[in-house]
Amino acid sequence: MLSSKQRATLRSMANGIDTIMQVGKDGVTDNLITTIDDALEARELIKLKVLDNSAETPRSAAESLAQATGADVVCTVGTKFVLYRESKKKKKIII
Repeated sequence: MLSSKQRATLRSMANGIDTIMQVGKDGVTDNLITTIDDALEARELIKLKVLDNSAETPRSAAESLAQATGADVVCTVGTKFVLYRESKKKKKIII
């Protein structure tokens, strides 16, 4: 669980990163969970977007992906959301 100060730090770091994945019309699938799990291990902090044709809301997609991958939801703004999970192998972000 992140403190509000850690969340604020991660949110400011996320402003500079690009969206790397999208949740489409199929919503949260097993394939998407696996891909996001790998991305979190490699990057620790990732930004995603929920497409307009998706049945998921950004908040519900963020929460279900966070639960499935063991990540924390940093923030949700509009159609985008940010996830954070500390790498098991090599920590890249110090908060």
